[in-house]
Amino acid sequence: MQLLASTLALAMSVAGPAPGVTDRLDWHDCSVDFAAECATLTLPVDWSHPGGPAFGLAVARHPATDRAHRIGTLIFGPGGPGDSGVQTLQEKLGRFSADLQKHFDIVSFDPRGVGGSNPVVCSSDRPAAPSPVLTSQADFEATVEYNRELWADCRQNTGPIFDHADTASTVRDLDALRAALGERTLTFQGSSYGTLLGEQYAERYPGRVRAIVLESVVDHRPTSTSRFLVEQSWAQQDSFDAFAAATPGQDVRAQYAAALAKAAAGQLAVTPFQLDALTLKLLKDPNYPRLAQALATPEAIPDPGALVVVPAAFCNDWSLPVRDYQDYAAILRKAGTAAPDLHYGAQVLSLTMCLGWPKPVANPQHTLRVHTRTPLLLINSLHDPATGVNWATSVEHQLGRDGALVVYQGAGHGSYSLSACIRQVTDAYLISLTVPPRGTVC
Repeated sequence: MQLLASTLALAMSVAGPAPGVTDRLDWHDCSVDFAAECATLTLPVDWSHPGGPAFGLAVARHPATDRAHRIGTLIFGPGGPGDSGVQTLQEKLGRFSADLQKHFDIVSFDPRGVGGSNPVVCSSDRPAAPSPVLTSQADFEATVEYNRELWADCRQNTGPIFDHADTASTVRDLDALRAALGERTLTFQGSSYGTLLGEQYAERYPGRVRAIVLESVVDHRPTSTSRFLVEQSWAQQDSFDAFAAATPGQDVRAQYAAALAKAAAGQLAVTPFQLDALTLKLLKDPNYPRLAQALATPEAIPDPGALVVVPAAFCNDWSLPVRDYQDYAAILRKAGTAAPDLHYGAQVLSLTMCLGWPKPVANPQHTLRVHTRTPLLLINSLHDPATGVNWATSVEHQLGRDGALVVYQGAGHGSYSLSACIRQVTDAYLISLTVPPRGTVC
């Protein structure tokens, strides 16, 4: 699951009175430098009140290159939460194989609250966010106060969609998009946080599923806050261990410890959390040479700047309560046991950014109950620092006969782009509905 980074915008995007939900997509050229078609689908902000405020869902389409052998539409669910699917089609169409581009119209969208779909925007002159790593009860209370002031500001500048950016609402958007595209059933590939969308779609609309791929799997089952951070920290430490094993002749563990001590003493341009977040990013790529170089010369690591996190989607999806600083410190100690080198996973940010969020959350964790005609295909790297194989195996267990997991015996986040074998398995599934035998590895 990626860290959600978004640039604060000056403009205000507030949904007005509903002009009415549309079931049509009027396609037009996106732009001179974007060889695809774009459209907007008008949808309700709150699906329980379809006559209320509406917003426009930004959609892009790359038509199938072989119209005579076109199977249908493949909808891509972007990650984040907060990634732009429209931007993915513009900049990373090559992430889809030539065979997929041949047989499918490739369609993606900006999820509600993102990019061209009524984006969450906040005032640009707000003070910098507190450190995600708290050291006292005063830090805890200051973070809660900061968060609540931020959310009030963002809600005012964004409009009602701020309170309806959860994945369960996006599931309804996805089904409306499927219908508007004229597809009787859904063919879908979700990446990272987009897998949560695929999981919950299959749960809500099992009879409308043709094929669903979950790439880099998010596990949304009921769990304590402590267990959430321990599992995330384990995944990042596991990937760090794989990096250490693949970097002979360099004691990267000792170098990380030294860099962390210098960061804590204010001797580097990065904070301890920024060092952790940079490590996560380079493990996700995976870019072992760049990470080895950074640890060997930490004084040369540039200040990456503050992470600006949009909580509207994540905090609406996850109930991760933390009572006070004492509770928070205990959670971090447990995470440190799972991540002895890193001390905690960078997803500690997820805890602090949601402190003070109103309860109950809109779309809390629950055990999956999916029964589809075609089993869902799960693909995951063995060493994925953001969505660990521990999460993938848990989701496979919840799905039972309705899920099949294929593990890439390598490292990085997003196995479809990393392994030719994974691409072959995935393409066969999406094109021919060929489900690989359970236990298949790449």
